[in-house]
Amino acid sequence: MRTLIVYESMYGRTHEIAEAIARGAAQVGDATTVPVAQANPQDVQAYDLVIVGGPTHVHGMSRESTRRGAVEAAEKEDSALTAEPDAAGPGIRDWLDDLARAEGAAAAFDTRIDKPAIVTGRASKGIAKKLRHLGFTLAADPESFLVDTDTNLIDGEEARAEQWGKAVAAGIR
Repeated sequence: MRTLIVYESMYGRTHEIAEAIARGAAQVGDATTVPVAQANPQDVQAYDLVIVGGPTHVHGMSRESTRRGAVEAAEKEDSALTAEPDAAGPGIRDWLDDLARAEGAAAAFDTRIDKPAIVTGRASKGIAKKLRHLGFTLAADPESFLVDTDTNLIDGEEARAEQWGKAVAAGIR
């Protein structure tokens, strides 16, 4: 069983969640975590399960303008934020747009502020929709992992992500 986790991250929290999901999936088989800027769309077919995730920006997946805004926020003199190396690069939306039709199992996740989804939106819903449109079968409902307003993971979310990764991978085995 081989799982590929492709993620987009602005300030590192989605990266942390992706790594936690990989730890969980690795309890079932091999798991590889790749930032979206380094993910080769042709590699997808080599995996039994593809898990895709990113931060929620303006109710959905990031866009070039929201990624640029995130980087600019981190660059402000008084900012406590640190942008990930590839934060300004292509996002999950771009990667999915370049992905050829494929078959197989997939799942979607996001990170979002700890408020009701009706207020924040959920990038995972858009990711899941694109994955289904590409021909994937969803192995789990889209999942959100929560951060506070300072972008810190809420206590327990990393452990929950690890359990989710294990459950999703075990469910398709």
